[in-house]
Amino acid sequence: MKSIEPGHQGEAARRRRRLDREVRASLRDVSVQLSLLNHQVRGQLELKGADLECLDLISREGPLSPSALARRSGLHPATMTGILDRLERGGWIVRERDPADRRAVLIRAERGRGADVLRLYAGMNSAMDQIIGQYDEGQLELLAGFLHRTAEAGRAAAEELAGGPGESR
Repeated sequence: MKSIEPGHQGEAARRRRRLDREVRASLRDVSVQLSLLNHQVRGQLELKGADLECLDLISREGPLSPSALARRSGLHPATMTGILDRLERGGWIVRERDPADRRAVLIRAERGRGADVLRLYAGMNSAMDQIIGQYDEGQLELLAGFLHRTAEAGRAAAEELAGGPGESR
């Protein structure tokens, strides 16, 4: 077995630290750019604050109860009520009786309004299609796994700060 020369070990460690910093800096850049894009989309749609994020959760995971949406978004139920009222007034969502429990309410995205949102993200979606097209299936699996684990780490960190599940205090 060939041993690694001490100089090569130090060089490899420095390269690893540099790549670690680059990945972390790129993730921060992505976060900022997506936040700015979402700000522009919210402005075009005349939505406030967390309204767009809640609408996205409802569209992807709904129908949801208001309390489930509040938990999933990390928002206080009273805050959620105001968001849902605005989204309903704007024609973005509907509140319906839960067929399993007629006393409960479920929130679902209004059919047909998704096109309004997708139109505003068309430029980003087109750019993503081009970027993704440059990777093979194995690379995409690696990227998808990395991003999934990163999103999960962010969710867990947010819950810990909020004092929710997985709290380590």
